[in-house]
Amino acid sequence: MTAYGFHASHEQVPPDVLLAAVQHAEQAGFGAAMSSDHLSPWSARQGQSAFAWSWLGAALQATSLPFGVVNAPGQRYHPVIIAQAIGTLGAMYPGRFWAALGTGEASNEHITGDAWPRKDVRNARLRECVDIIRALLRGEEVSHDGLVTVDRARVWTRPPEPPPLVGAAVSVETAGWCGEWADGLITVNAPVEHLRQMIDAYRGAGGTGRLHLQVHLSWAPEQAEAEAIAHEQWRSNVFPPPVCWDVDSAETFDAISEDVTVERVAQTVHVSSDLGRHTEILAEYAALGFDEIALHHVGQEQERFIDAFGANVLPQLKDAG
Repeated sequence: MTAYGFHASHEQVPPDVLLAAVQHAEQAGFGAAMSSDHLSPWSARQGQSAFAWSWLGAALQATSLPFGVVNAPGQRYHPVIIAQAIGTLGAMYPGRFWAALGTGEASNEHITGDAWPRKDVRNARLRECVDIIRALLRGEEVSHDGLVTVDRARVWTRPPEPPPLVGAAVSVETAGWCGEWADGLITVNAPVEHLRQMIDAYRGAGGTGRLHLQVHLSWAPEQAEAEAIAHEQWRSNVFPPPVCWDVDSAETFDAISEDVTVERVAQTVHVSSDLGRHTEILAEYAALGFDEIALHHVGQEQERFIDAFGANVLPQLKDAG
């Protein structure tokens, strides 16, 4: 049966408020959670970007939910440090943590001063990082010379079973590539046929792990308010790759999204005041076979969304499942 989770958006909500929100979500009936991991928000209007790994330790302690995080090792983060972080959370909260690994965005990674590589190079770098992290989580000493360099590293604190390393993808091609190495697949909401093709590509390439979906939505009691929330907070997030990968600052995202309309945002975010419509959309995604669906209300105020979905959406989805 599909688990419905709460997405903790560090770009939009201060970490103390976000911690209270995820506790509230558990009490309201959400069965899982996941976290973003950015240095920069997507817009200056979002105004936050706390350090995910500090927050994850607190959130895992403050709830009983399973948690995931989407991370980009290789530039801003050295893969040995990510292996150590994964190993520590896995040891402290066995069976409750997974990490999704992707190639990242320039808006977070440019801060090292290193050049932002081509997509094919970023893929190759990620693949090296995955192998390094896996070896370290097995307890091996690792040295590596390639797109990343490791000198005699060992992670001493590890769980008995390494947490799953999930592949992050938005294209059918990348989903198939993830099937070759990842313990699961995570993507974001898209047309149903596109998602079906991604699942088929992942499975067809040998992927057998759990399927995760992050769904961007905007809800308010009135349609005009739901539209205003989505437009104010998420209009900088409507650009497909390679734009979203290669733009290097929140200020530039704001500049290029200045004329984005509500209608354009609604192609990326499910915007509706109708809780029944949100239920239908989520049920359709669940029917594709996703094991976990994380709901991301794109507004900064989370309490109304949590209460409304906890009372009126999640029970219907669980009954249908």
